[in-house]
Amino acid sequence: MPFGTEDMMPAYDENGNEINQALTMKETDKKCPMCGGKMDYDPTTKGLYCPFCEYKQEIENDGYAMEQDFEDAEATGNCDWGVETKVVICKSCGAQTVYDALQTSGTCPYCGSNQVMEAQAQNTLAPNGICPFEIDKQTASANFKRWLSKKLFAPSKAKKSAEADKFTGLYLPYWTFDADTYTRYTAKYGIDRTYTDSRGETHTTTDWYYTSGNYDRFIDDELVIATDRHENRMLRQIEPFYTDRSVQYKPEYIAGFVSERYSKGLADSWDTASAQIKQKLKSEIERKVLREHGADHVNIQSMVTDYSNKQYKYLILPVWLSSFRYNSKIYNFCVNGQTGKVGGRSPVSPIRVIIAILIFVAVLFLIYKLFGSS
Repeated sequence: MPFGTEDMMPAYDENGNEINQALTMKETDKKCPMCGGKMDYDPTTKGLYCPFCEYKQEIENDGYAMEQDFEDAEATGNCDWGVETKVVICKSCGAQTVYDALQTSGTCPYCGSNQVMEAQAQNTLAPNGICPFEIDKQTASANFKRWLSKKLFAPSKAKKSAEADKFTGLYLPYWTFDADTYTRYTAKYGIDRTYTDSRGETHTTTDWYYTSGNYDRFIDDELVIATDRHENRMLRQIEPFYTDRSVQYKPEYIAGFVSERYSKGLADSWDTASAQIKQKLKSEIERKVLREHGADHVNIQSMVTDYSNKQYKYLILPVWLSSFRYNSKIYNFCVNGQTGKVGGRSPVSPIRVIIAILIFVAVLFLIYKLFGSS
Protein backbone atom coordinates (compact mmCIF):
# COMPACT_ATOMS: atom_id res chain seq x y z
CA MET A 1 0.00 0.00 0.00
CA PRO A 2 1.50 3.41 -0.94
CA PHE A 3 2.69 5.60 1.91
CA GLY A 4 -0.01 7.85 3.27
CA THR A 5 -3.00 5.99 1.81
CA GLU A 6 -3.86 3.62 4.61
CA ASP A 7 -6.40 5.94 6.25
CA MET A 8 -8.06 7.24 3.07
CA MET A 9 -11.46 6.09 1.92
CA PRO A 10 -11.79 5.54 -1.84
CA ALA A 11 -13.57 8.27 -3.81
CA TYR A 12 -15.97 7.63 -6.70
CA ASP A 13 -17.14 9.66 -9.67
CA GLU A 14 -20.77 10.21 -10.65
CA ASN A 15 -20.83 6.85 -12.47
CA GLY A 16 -19.59 4.91 -9.47
CA ASN A 17 -16.07 4.38 -10.77
CA GLU A 18 -13.26 4.66 -8.27
CA ILE A 19 -11.08 7.74 -8.75
CA ASN A 20 -7.32 7.16 -8.72
CA GLN A 21 -6.06 9.18 -5.75
CA ALA A 22 -2.32 9.01 -6.39
CA LEU A 23 -1.73 12.18 -4.42
CA THR A 24 -2.51 12.51 -0.74
CA MET A 25 -2.63 15.44 1.59
CA LYS A 26 0.08 13.77 3.68
CA GLU A 27 2.46 13.70 0.75
CA THR A 28 1.81 17.00 -0.97
CA ASP A 29 0.77 19.43 1.73
CA LYS A 30 2.98 18.03 4.51
CA LYS A 31 0.76 19.77 7.03
CA CYS A 32 1.46 19.49 10.73
CA PRO A 33 -1.28 17.35 12.36
CA MET A 34 -1.07 19.48 15.51
CA CYS A 35 -1.24 23.06 14.23
CA GLY A 36 -1.70 22.81 10.45
CA GLY A 37 1.63 24.52 9.70
CA LYS A 38 3.89 23.48 6.85
CA MET A 39 6.38 20.77 7.79
CA ASP A 40 9.83 20.44 6.25
CA TYR A 41 12.46 17.73 6.35
CA ASP A 42 14.86 18.34 9.26
CA PRO A 43 18.44 16.99 8.89
CA THR A 44 18.99 16.96 12.66
CA THR A 45 16.04 14.68 13.43
CA LYS A 46 15.95 12.95 10.00
CA GLY A 47 12.20 13.40 9.97
CA LEU A 48 9.56 16.04 9.31
CA TYR A 49 9.56 19.05 11.62
CA CYS A 50 7.05 21.84 12.22
CA PRO A 51 8.79 25.15 13.02
CA PHE A 52 5.57 26.59 14.46
CA CYS A 53 4.72 24.11 17.22
CA GLU A 54 7.94 22.00 17.08
CA TYR A 55 6.04 18.81 16.33
CA LYS A 56 8.23 16.05 14.93
CA GLN A 57 7.18 13.20 12.69
CA GLU A 58 9.26 10.19 11.70
CA ILE A 59 9.61 9.11 8.10
CA GLU A 60 8.96 5.42 7.59
CA ASN A 61 12.06 3.81 6.10
CA ASP A 62 11.36 1.51 3.16
CA GLY A 63 14.94 0.20 3.02
CA TYR A 64 18.00 0.88 0.93
CA ALA A 65 17.90 2.09 -2.67
CA MET A 66 18.07 -0.82 -5.09
CA GLU A 67 20.07 -1.13 -8.30
CA GLN A 68 18.14 -1.12 -11.58
CA ASP A 69 18.95 -3.15 -14.68
CA PHE A 70 20.82 -0.95 -17.16
CA GLU A 71 19.54 -2.68 -20.30
CA ASP A 72 15.89 -2.37 -19.23
CA ALA A 73 16.13 1.27 -18.16
CA GLU A 74 14.05 2.71 -21.00
CA ALA A 75 11.45 -0.03 -20.78
CA THR A 76 10.96 0.03 -17.02
CA GLY A 77 11.91 3.57 -16.08
CA ASN A 78 9.62 5.09 -13.47
CA CYS A 79 8.76 8.74 -13.96
CA ASP A 80 6.64 9.11 -10.80
CA TRP A 81 8.26 11.24 -8.10
CA GLY A 82 5.56 10.15 -5.62
CA VAL A 83 3.82 13.50 -5.75
CA GLU A 84 2.72 15.73 -8.58
CA THR A 85 5.72 17.80 -9.55
CA LYS A 86 6.45 20.76 -11.75
CA VAL A 87 9.64 21.81 -13.49
CA VAL A 88 10.55 25.49 -13.26
CA ILE A 89 12.96 27.06 -15.77
CA CYS A 90 14.94 30.22 -15.08
CA LYS A 91 14.88 32.53 -18.11
CA SER A 92 18.07 34.19 -16.88
CA CYS A 93 20.48 31.25 -16.37
CA GLY A 94 18.50 28.34 -17.82
CA ALA A 95 18.50 26.23 -14.65
CA GLN A 96 15.73 23.63 -14.33
CA THR A 97 14.52 22.67 -10.87
CA VAL A 98 11.89 20.24 -9.67
CA TYR A 99 9.29 21.31 -7.12
CA ASP A 100 6.29 19.75 -5.48
CA ALA A 101 3.29 20.93 -7.50
CA LEU A 102 1.99 22.83 -4.47
CA GLN A 103 5.29 24.55 -3.74
CA THR A 104 5.78 28.04 -5.05
CA SER A 105 9.01 29.80 -5.90
CA GLY A 106 9.37 33.21 -7.43
CA THR A 107 13.17 33.14 -7.60
CA CYS A 108 15.84 30.90 -9.09
CA PRO A 109 17.86 29.05 -6.41
CA TYR A 110 21.01 29.40 -8.55
CA CYS A 111 21.19 33.01 -9.72
CA GLY A 112 18.42 34.67 -7.69
CA SER A 113 16.56 35.88 -10.78
CA ASN A 114 12.79 36.21 -10.60
CA GLN A 115 12.47 35.49 -14.32
CA VAL A 116 11.12 31.98 -13.82
CA MET A 117 8.48 30.06 -15.73
CA GLU A 118 6.88 26.63 -15.41
CA ALA A 119 7.93 24.10 -18.05
CA GLN A 120 5.90 21.47 -19.81
CA ALA A 121 6.03 18.02 -18.21
CA GLN A 122 8.69 15.70 -19.61
CA ASN A 123 8.98 11.94 -19.54
CA THR A 124 12.14 11.64 -17.46
CA LEU A 125 13.11 9.07 -14.86
CA ALA A 126 12.29 9.77 -11.25
CA PRO A 127 14.97 9.07 -8.61
CA ASN A 128 14.86 5.62 -7.09
CA GLY A 129 17.12 6.56 -4.20
CA ILE A 130 18.16 9.47 -2.01
CA CYS A 131 20.82 10.31 0.54
CA PRO A 132 18.88 12.63 2.86
CA PHE A 133 20.46 15.73 4.36
CA GLU A 134 22.31 14.95 7.59
CA ILE A 135 24.00 18.35 7.95
CA ASP A 136 21.86 21.42 8.70
CA LYS A 137 22.69 24.91 7.48
CA GLN A 138 24.14 25.99 10.85
CA THR A 139 26.64 23.13 10.74
CA ALA A 140 27.37 23.87 7.07
CA SER A 141 28.16 27.48 7.98
CA ALA A 142 30.47 26.43 10.82
CA ASN A 143 32.28 23.98 8.52
CA PHE A 144 32.73 26.75 5.95
CA LYS A 145 34.40 28.95 8.58
CA ARG A 146 36.80 26.17 9.57
CA TRP A 147 37.55 25.38 5.92
CA LEU A 148 38.43 28.99 5.12
CA SER A 149 40.55 29.37 8.28
CA LYS A 150 42.78 26.50 7.09
CA LYS A 151 43.47 28.02 3.67
CA LEU A 152 47.18 28.86 3.79
CA PHE A 153 47.12 31.61 1.16
CA ALA A 154 43.77 33.18 2.11
CA PRO A 155 44.06 36.75 3.49
CA SER A 156 43.65 37.02 7.26
CA LYS A 157 40.98 39.66 6.77
CA ALA A 158 38.93 37.27 4.64
CA LYS A 159 39.22 34.52 7.26
CA LYS A 160 37.93 36.86 9.96
CA SER A 161 35.22 38.73 8.07
CA ALA A 162 33.85 36.35 5.42
CA GLU A 163 30.21 35.46 6.00
CA ALA A 164 28.33 32.99 3.85
CA ASP A 165 25.34 34.31 1.97
CA LYS A 166 22.04 32.50 2.23
CA PHE A 167 22.46 28.73 1.98
CA THR A 168 20.41 26.85 -0.60
CA GLY A 169 19.67 23.23 0.26
CA LEU A 170 19.69 21.37 -3.03
CA TYR A 171 19.42 17.74 -4.07
CA LEU A 172 21.64 17.20 -7.10
CA PRO A 173 21.13 14.31 -9.56
CA TYR A 174 23.74 11.55 -9.79
CA TRP A 175 23.98 8.18 -11.48
CA THR A 176 25.80 5.28 -9.88
CA PHE A 177 26.88 2.24 -11.87
CA ASP A 178 27.67 -1.35 -10.90
CA ALA A 179 29.30 -3.83 -13.27
CA ASP A 180 31.41 -6.95 -13.43
CA THR A 181 34.57 -6.22 -15.44
CA TYR A 182 36.99 -8.58 -17.16
CA THR A 183 40.13 -6.96 -18.58
CA ARG A 184 42.79 -8.44 -20.86
CA TYR A 185 46.03 -6.48 -20.81
CA THR A 186 49.60 -6.42 -22.10
CA ALA A 187 52.35 -4.45 -20.40
CA LYS A 188 56.07 -3.81 -20.11
CA TYR A 189 57.69 -3.79 -16.69
CA GLY A 190 61.13 -2.53 -15.83
CA ILE A 191 63.56 -3.67 -13.15
CA ASP A 192 66.37 -1.29 -12.20
CA ARG A 193 69.91 -2.64 -12.13
CA THR A 194 72.98 -0.89 -10.73
CA TYR A 195 76.48 -1.46 -12.11
CA THR A 196 79.94 0.07 -11.88
CA ASP A 197 81.87 0.96 -15.02
CA SER A 198 85.59 0.63 -15.68
CA ARG A 199 86.26 4.07 -14.18
CA GLY A 200 84.55 3.11 -10.92
CA GLU A 201 81.45 5.23 -11.53
CA THR A 202 78.05 3.84 -10.51
CA HIS A 203 75.16 3.82 -12.96
CA THR A 204 71.55 2.63 -12.92
CA THR A 205 69.91 1.06 -15.94
CA THR A 206 66.47 -0.51 -16.44
CA ASP A 207 65.88 -3.94 -17.95
CA TRP A 208 62.46 -4.18 -19.64
CA TYR A 209 60.29 -7.30 -19.99
CA TYR A 210 56.90 -8.03 -21.55
CA THR A 211 53.94 -9.54 -19.70
CA SER A 212 50.22 -10.09 -20.20
CA GLY A 213 47.30 -11.25 -18.14
CA ASN A 214 43.67 -10.91 -17.07
CA TYR A 215 42.10 -8.84 -14.33
CA ASP A 216 38.64 -9.31 -12.79
CA ARG A 217 37.02 -6.52 -10.81
CA PHE A 218 33.50 -5.76 -9.54
CA ILE A 219 32.73 -2.05 -9.79
CA ASP A 220 30.37 -0.80 -7.09
CA ASP A 221 28.58 2.57 -7.23
CA GLU A 222 30.80 4.39 -9.72
CA LEU A 223 29.54 7.95 -9.28
CA VAL A 224 28.71 10.35 -12.13
CA ILE A 225 27.08 13.74 -11.67
CA ALA A 226 24.05 14.05 -13.94
CA THR A 227 24.02 17.81 -14.42
CA ASP A 228 26.30 20.38 -16.02
CA ARG A 229 24.82 23.32 -14.14
CA HIS A 230 27.63 23.40 -11.60
CA GLU A 231 31.40 23.49 -11.48
CA ASN A 232 32.38 19.83 -11.59
CA ARG A 233 35.73 20.48 -9.93
CA MET A 234 34.04 22.08 -6.93
CA LEU A 235 31.60 19.19 -6.54
CA ARG A 236 34.45 16.68 -6.81
CA GLN A 237 36.08 18.37 -3.83
CA ILE A 238 33.20 17.44 -1.53
CA GLU A 239 33.15 13.75 -2.46
CA PRO A 240 32.79 11.06 -1.35
CA PHE A 241 29.10 10.59 -0.77
CA TYR A 242 28.28 7.40 1.08
CA THR A 243 25.92 6.04 -1.53
CA ASP A 244 25.75 2.67 0.22
CA ARG A 245 23.58 4.48 2.80
CA SER A 246 21.10 5.73 0.19
CA VAL A 247 17.49 4.86 0.96
CA GLN A 248 14.50 4.41 -1.29
CA TYR A 249 13.22 7.76 -2.48
CA LYS A 250 10.25 9.33 -0.69
CA PRO A 251 8.87 12.81 -1.35
CA GLU A 252 8.98 13.59 2.38
CA TYR A 253 12.78 13.77 2.23
CA ILE A 254 12.75 16.74 -0.15
CA ALA A 255 10.10 18.73 1.77
CA GLY A 256 11.46 22.28 2.06
CA PHE A 257 14.34 21.63 -0.37
CA VAL A 258 14.82 21.98 -4.12
CA SER A 259 15.71 19.03 -6.34
CA GLU A 260 17.46 19.48 -9.67
CA ARG A 261 16.41 17.26 -12.56
CA TYR A 262 19.14 15.43 -14.46
CA SER A 263 20.32 16.95 -17.73
CA LYS A 264 22.89 14.26 -18.50
CA GLY A 265 21.11 11.06 -19.46
CA LEU A 266 21.85 7.47 -18.56
CA ALA A 267 23.70 6.53 -21.77
CA ASP A 268 25.95 9.60 -21.79
CA SER A 269 26.67 9.15 -18.09
CA TRP A 270 27.70 5.55 -18.69
CA ASP A 271 30.29 6.84 -21.18
CA THR A 272 31.68 9.05 -18.42
CA ALA A 273 31.56 6.22 -15.90
CA SER A 274 33.34 3.77 -18.21
CA ALA A 275 36.15 6.30 -18.75
CA GLN A 276 36.50 6.68 -14.97
CA ILE A 277 36.42 2.92 -14.52
CA LYS A 278 39.08 2.44 -17.20
CA GLN A 279 41.43 4.81 -15.39
CA LYS A 280 40.77 3.03 -12.11
CA LEU A 281 41.43 -0.39 -13.67
CA LYS A 282 44.63 0.88 -15.30
CA SER A 283 46.01 2.04 -11.95
CA GLU A 284 45.09 -1.25 -10.27
CA ILE A 285 46.65 -3.35 -13.06
CA GLU A 286 49.83 -1.28 -12.84
CA ARG A 287 50.08 -2.02 -9.12
CA LYS A 288 49.36 -5.70 -9.82
CA VAL A 289 52.21 -5.97 -12.34
CA LEU A 290 54.63 -4.14 -10.05
CA ARG A 291 53.75 -6.45 -7.18
CA GLU A 292 53.83 -9.71 -9.13
CA HIS A 293 57.21 -9.07 -10.80
CA GLY A 294 58.93 -7.01 -8.11
CA ALA A 295 59.30 -4.31 -10.75
CA ASP A 296 60.28 -0.67 -10.43
CA HIS A 297 58.40 0.61 -13.46
CA VAL A 298 55.40 -0.43 -15.54
CA ASN A 299 53.95 0.71 -18.85
CA ILE A 300 50.53 -0.62 -19.88
CA GLN A 301 50.56 -1.37 -23.61
CA SER A 302 46.94 -2.38 -24.19
CA MET A 303 43.70 -2.92 -22.24
CA VAL A 304 40.43 -4.44 -23.42
CA THR A 305 37.62 -4.48 -20.86
CA ASP A 306 34.33 -6.39 -21.09
CA TYR A 307 31.38 -5.32 -18.94
CA SER A 308 28.55 -7.55 -17.77
CA ASN A 309 25.62 -7.33 -15.32
CA LYS A 310 25.48 -3.55 -15.65
CA GLN A 311 23.17 -1.88 -13.13
CA TYR A 312 22.48 1.68 -12.11
CA LYS A 313 20.83 3.83 -9.50
CA TYR A 314 19.45 7.31 -10.05
CA LEU A 315 20.16 9.10 -6.78
CA ILE A 316 19.64 12.64 -5.60
CA LEU A 317 22.38 13.71 -3.20
CA PRO A 318 22.35 16.59 -0.69
CA VAL A 319 24.43 19.74 -1.23
CA TRP A 320 24.39 23.12 0.50
CA LEU A 321 25.24 25.88 -1.99
CA SER A 322 26.41 29.31 -0.95
CA SER A 323 28.95 32.05 -1.62
CA PHE A 324 30.77 34.87 0.12
CA ARG A 325 32.02 38.26 -0.99
CA TYR A 326 35.52 39.61 -0.47
CA ASN A 327 36.92 42.78 -2.05
CA SER A 328 33.87 43.06 -4.33
CA LYS A 329 34.43 39.57 -5.73
CA ILE A 330 32.10 36.60 -5.20
CA TYR A 331 33.49 33.19 -4.28
CA ASN A 332 31.21 30.17 -4.62
CA PHE A 333 31.49 27.12 -2.40
CA CYS A 334 29.43 24.09 -1.48
CA VAL A 335 29.07 21.74 1.48
CA ASN A 336 28.35 18.03 1.33
CA GLY A 337 24.94 17.73 3.02
CA GLN A 338 25.75 14.22 4.18
CA THR A 339 29.32 14.55 5.52
CA GLY A 340 29.85 18.30 5.92
CA LYS A 341 32.93 18.38 3.66
CA VAL A 342 33.51 21.79 2.03
CA GLY A 343 34.76 22.58 -1.49
CA GLY A 344 35.14 25.74 -3.53
CA ARG A 345 37.38 28.69 -4.25
CA SER A 346 38.90 31.10 -1.75
CA PRO A 347 40.70 34.44 -2.17
CA VAL A 348 44.50 34.38 -2.40
CA SER A 349 46.84 36.91 -0.78
CA PRO A 350 49.74 37.79 -3.13
CA ILE A 351 51.86 38.73 -0.12
CA ARG A 352 51.37 35.28 1.44
CA VAL A 353 52.31 33.63 -1.87
CA ILE A 354 55.49 35.73 -2.18
CA ILE A 355 56.50 34.92 1.41
CA ALA A 356 55.96 31.20 0.78
CA ILE A 357 58.12 31.37 -2.39
CA LEU A 358 60.89 33.20 -0.54
CA ILE A 359 60.85 30.63 2.26
CA PHE A 360 61.00 27.80 -0.27
CA VAL A 361 63.95 29.40 -2.10
CA ALA A 362 65.73 30.01 1.20
CA VAL A 363 65.32 26.34 2.19
CA LEU A 364 66.69 25.18 -1.18
CA PHE A 365 69.66 27.52 -0.82
CA LEU A 366 70.37 26.23 2.68
CA ILE A 367 70.24 22.60 1.48
CA TYR A 368 72.63 23.48 -1.36
CA LYS A 369 75.08 25.16 1.01
CA LEU A 370 75.01 22.20 3.40
CA PHE A 371 75.11 19.35 0.89
CA GLY A 372 75.99 20.90 -2.49
CA SER A 373 79.73 20.47 -2.15
CA SER A 374 79.39 16.76 -1.38
